[in-house]
Amino acid sequence: MLCKSSLTALSKISTFLISFGTRAYSLIPFCSALLLFLIGTSKIHAQNIPNPNDVIGFEIGSDFHLATYQQSITYFKKLAEASDLVEMRYAGKTSEGRDWNYVLISSPENLKKVEHYKSISQQLAHPQGLSREMAKQLAEEGKAIVDISGGLHASEVAGAQHIITLAHELVSKADEKKFKVILDNVILVLWPSLNPDGQDIIANWYLGNVGTPYETAPTPWLYQKYVGHDNNRDAYMLNQLESRVVGRTWREWEPSIIHVHHQSSPFPTRIWLPPFAEPIAPQTPPIVAREVNMIGMAIAQELETEGLPGAVHMGKGFDAWYPGYIDYMPVMQNIPSFWTETALYRFATPHLYTIRDFPKDRADLRVESLYSSPWKGGWWRLKDAMQYMQTASIAVLDYASKYKETLLFNKYQSGIGVIEKYKQEPPYAYFIKQKQRDPVRPVELLRRLAFNGVKISQLDKAILFEGMNYPKGTWVIPMAQEFGELVRQLMDVQEYPDLRESPDGPLEQPYDAAGWTLPYQMELEVIAAMSPLTEALNEALIPVKGIALDADQEGQGDLSKVDFVGGAGFNTNEVAAGIVPLPGSVKGSGGTLFLNPKENNTFRVVGEAMNKGLPLLYDSKTQSYGIKNANRSQIQTWIKEYAVNGLLRSSSSKTKLTSRIAVYDPWTASMDMGWTRWLLDSFGIPYTIIRNTDVVNGTLNDRFDVILMASEGPGVIENGFQKGMAPPQYAGGLSGKGTRNIESFVSEGGTLVCLNKSSDFAINALHLPVRNNIKDVERSAFFTGGSIMEVENNNQHPVMAGMPEKSSVFVFDSPVFQTKEGFKGEVLARYQEKGSPLLSGYLVGEEYMNNNAAALDVHYKKGHVVLFGFQPQWRGQPMGTYRSLFNALFYANDIPNNHKVNEEWSSTDAIQRVEGEKEE
Repeated sequence: MLCKSSLTALSKISTFLISFGTRAYSLIPFCSALLLFLIGTSKIHAQNIPNPNDVIGFEIGSDFHLATYQQSITYFKKLAEASDLVEMRYAGKTSEGRDWNYVLISSPENLKKVEHYKSISQQLAHPQGLSREMAKQLAEEGKAIVDISGGLHASEVAGAQHIITLAHELVSKADEKKFKVILDNVILVLWPSLNPDGQDIIANWYLGNVGTPYETAPTPWLYQKYVGHDNNRDAYMLNQLESRVVGRTWREWEPSIIHVHHQSSPFPTRIWLPPFAEPIAPQTPPIVAREVNMIGMAIAQELETEGLPGAVHMGKGFDAWYPGYIDYMPVMQNIPSFWTETALYRFATPHLYTIRDFPKDRADLRVESLYSSPWKGGWWRLKDAMQYMQTASIAVLDYASKYKETLLFNKYQSGIGVIEKYKQEPPYAYFIKQKQRDPVRPVELLRRLAFNGVKISQLDKAILFEGMNYPKGTWVIPMAQEFGELVRQLMDVQEYPDLRESPDGPLEQPYDAAGWTLPYQMELEVIAAMSPLTEALNEALIPVKGIALDADQEGQGDLSKVDFVGGAGFNTNEVAAGIVPLPGSVKGSGGTLFLNPKENNTFRVVGEAMNKGLPLLYDSKTQSYGIKNANRSQIQTWIKEYAVNGLLRSSSSKTKLTSRIAVYDPWTASMDMGWTRWLLDSFGIPYTIIRNTDVVNGTLNDRFDVILMASEGPGVIENGFQKGMAPPQYAGGLSGKGTRNIESFVSEGGTLVCLNKSSDFAINALHLPVRNNIKDVERSAFFTGGSIMEVENNNQHPVMAGMPEKSSVFVFDSPVFQTKEGFKGEVLARYQEKGSPLLSGYLVGEEYMNNNAAALDVHYKKGHVVLFGFQPQWRGQPMGTYRSLFNALFYANDIPNNHKVNEEWSSTDAIQRVEGEKEE
């Protein structure tokens, strides 16, 4: 295979010969000799390929060294300059503003026709109208497009490091038989890192600590701007910019395989591979699931061939139930997509393991069906993890090369299978009316689905179907489409299987969430069609299509303010761009604009007003927020951009909204706090980050009215990092003086808002007359996992303003509150008196929830403690409970002072008395 310089020379020879016409025959001997020379130089092609060790300055994978993202990109640029097998592509920007690139590696012939092969992949991925015979021809002609990446979880450092050495091996050995076949049959989409910001965060932290007592200390901040490890939980919601960049790239290429490297193999195994543990997502297309299993086994076989022991499959940890993984959700887009987990010590520091370190069930080195070559211990280094990963990556490429026609044709077959399935069985479609409690909420859902490749239509006239009247403009998602399984996986109610070996046996804990049903979380009415769509209905369906924005406009401000995702957002997709809400409206006359908190965009307008310094108030009679002194032009802009519905009138309310918000951010890198910051930033709510020293130094009431604590356990809040575990400035927590200052803040009239697990901190630290009813209960008696429950709301309370009488809440290891003697305040939300409150997911022990509280407003001296026994902002998904968090952050000064307690909700005992009286 000729290098770029040789090819250029050959081109010049051809031009030279042509210029001589018939006289060129006399020059043939000379040119033949020159051609033989060039072919000879191609044999030393590898010598022209830059070695990453030379470019970056150290051996990649060596102890105590990590390449940064910029060093990696520098190498890939040089590699692309030197080889016609490599081409760099721009993907987009990261959250911290870095340019983000991926690399194509394939034969020069394939790269010249790469757009053609991409077109084939698109046709097979979207097979409507494509015949089986034509699909076979395309599969024969096409190339397998394989997407490989590492570094998504940046502290799992070997992934991004091995990408460098993988590329070098592929290119430097391109003339070897094995690799030549791969390059001829496969187009590799290689990401130097799937988290560039995180790669630099981790590398800079580690390299700054090498040789110190804190060499292996965890970072005191997240390795992504907002969500850290949860960057692999955002696939269908697409709340983070990086999720949208990757999703957009995958919709462009529609890969044949997606393989994402991780580092968390269950000790002492060296690498975990598919098949996944039970259970898997019920809407997984079977042909894709089988393909994933085969690839996992092919990797294991290659590892054994290379003498690398310790590969394991299935187990009880890595199930594929939750569809939010960026490396599994594509399965429901008919792509064999999976992750692998290689062993990790800490960063690039080596570690010696002996048999004494092994757990008892592995210490006997017993050979198992899915663990055929037990690892016996020894040194484990970064380069060892990279060797396993590189072997796995090459095995995936080899598999794709050998079975590329099968892969391509199976993509077609899987898509057609889904289409045919939903032509014959329900749900045949989902109907979503434009008019909802919050008219923008369906837009938030549908734009996300569209961005993920789902086709959406609207009715061009009113239709009566299955006894329901659907107005003109109703959105319809026909299920007879290739990504139909993804839609159903997100819309359906989840029933997590009880996998215990016996009724009294230990619970099989979900690897992640057990239930996520989006209509519940987003407070939307979504109606499934249980009978085939009529001819009249099909004729009334108009496919949604808008004008897509260019992805390069991402950094040019919020280009579509209707949804709260900034930049170009979802509107780089033409279907998403065509999904717009009913227009907002403003009625009445007067000097104050009132907005209803049932609409989430109300809080974006309030955030703008706070930042502009406009006077704000709260009207308890109408439970609405008022903005004073906004001019008519500004009001019209808000109504148009945010599609909110407002009322202009005069007001006699003297309840001012004045809230200086502090957000406590521990040094233990809280993901829940990261999601909270993301939500506040997305809505433009002003706040100040406070750390341990801010709390310990006191004077909190002079600076703040509200302090928010995200979901962290009491031990984390009180103790933080143990002394010696991290540099001194990051060690410790709020125990002692910090806790006393929190108590003083509330005593003097402040409001403390605690989300989920942090409620236990407040209960303990302030000795609140509240009991967490499930605190000491065994998991076999009570367990929810991440699930959706139904609650009844005290919606006359300002914190619950805008909430319906009943709503869905997302719980994840959440407390259940019972008020004790001496309690003063109100129950904000409570579980039903009898029966199961479970809506989606898993629940054992409903009796521990019955008639107890899911949220409380605890009066404490002059102040208030708001306890949430659920996660109102979990991963940005439960849009139906955002308002309760925003309301809580505004619950300061006049608003609580002017609120009168509703005696029927004054304690859990009071609620039980009221329920008893109703029954009588």
